[in-house]
Amino acid sequence: MHEYTSRVRVWELLCPGLLEEVSRARRFTRDVLTEDPRRDDAALIVTELAANAVRHTDSAHLGFRLAISRTRELLTIAVTDAGGTDRVPMPREVADEDTGGRGLALVQGCAHRLHIHRGRPGHTITAELTTENTPC
Repeated sequence: MHEYTSRVRVWELLCPGLLEEVSRARRFTRDVLTEDPRRDDAALIVTELAANAVRHTDSAHLGFRLAISRTRELLTIAVTDAGGTDRVPMPREVADEDTGGRGLALVQGCAHRLHIHRGRPGHTITAELTTENTPC
């Protein structure tokens, strides 16, 4: 292997706190993962996590960060919000008639592993997808 070649590919996008940025983050994900079979699942996960950041945290004013890394075996998607809430995001069960609240449960169902890290100032939610993941 060449000394400047890495087996890990990493992409990062900083987004202003506008709801329209969710679609830009989704397009960015699809663009950088053009050949990845998990591309559609990754785009869905980014959409959910970015929308949650803008809707439920200070990211609506301060923006959010998207980081994607890929190895042959693992695709990792992390969205970091701007904080402003003491509520820790968690997947939850909702009633059939509820119109929201299913996003993190959907992400958890798509991912091999879901990490929720409370940091300063906000939270980082990381979804890991393996080559063995079945599509969402």
